[in-house]
Amino acid sequence: MTTPYGRLATEAVNPRTHDLDLLATRDVVATIFAEDAAVARACAAAADSVARVADGVAAALRAGGRCVYVGAGTSGRLAQLDASEWPPTFGTDPSLTLVLLAGGREAMFAAQEGAEDDADAGARAIRDNAVGARDFVLGVSASGATAYVLGALREARRVGAPTGAIVCSPPERDYPADQVVHLDTGPEVLAGSTRMKAGSATKMTLNAISLAAMVRLGKVHGNRMVDLRTGSRKLVDRARRLVMELGGADGDAADRALAAADGHAKLAIVVVRTGLSAADARRRLDAAGGSLRAALEAPRA
Repeated sequence: MTTPYGRLATEAVNPRTHDLDLLATRDVVATIFAEDAAVARACAAAADSVARVADGVAAALRAGGRCVYVGAGTSGRLAQLDASEWPPTFGTDPSLTLVLLAGGREAMFAAQEGAEDDADAGARAIRDNAVGARDFVLGVSASGATAYVLGALREARRVGAPTGAIVCSPPERDYPADQVVHLDTGPEVLAGSTRMKAGSATKMTLNAISLAAMVRLGKVHGNRMVDLRTGSRKLVDRARRLVMELGGADGDAADRALAAADGHAKLAIVVVRTGLSAADARRRLDAAGGSLRAALEAPRA
């Protein structure tokens, strides 16, 4: 079946930008930013469906599964960007995310346009990476019609994996995803250039999904990234400040606790707040499901 691309919302011609090539440069820029004002509204309108996807991702990770992103072009690159931020921000193992990008890793750096049209390749990627019922598969497709993504979602459903999708065109009634996030960003400044409003909305939504899922998994305390990895001087300093502020410790005590906790800020905070050894503090955190709040509120044995 041929996709009616001309009827997709992401292919529509924007009546507000029909004279773009006649504008002064500053007016071109102002027009782009005026159109971008719709992005946050589109994301906010989809908050309920975004939350359901985030809960699905958290449930999969809690059950020992992965978050499997599937995308092509800009959408796929944004998915890869989101996945790459999990380990440094939330201290997760890289194996918890998998990005299936049409055209392979090379497509992250150079366009592989024809790859998005291969539904069989999407299905094959699901099989080749042993995606199963414990994984959550998240298709990312601005048009909602990317064959590679649709093939992957259908195969994911066949193997029993829960599925979600982020799209910027109204999805068909039989769209192959359990949860569909429709971001109604409207026609682009440059007709069909979904790296613009659709891309910005997709990035915002991916941010919201991954952060909300990590909140549910106890990777966040208040609004602090207590599971961060100390892979740079900035992050080492941030971890030290976290232990001082949340642990009520001075600099020397924070340094000692971080050394005992191998640089793990959340563990160091439990050490300084409870007086436990690092080993006992880790056991308390594990018993609390990784939640710093629950670990600190638990009665001491």
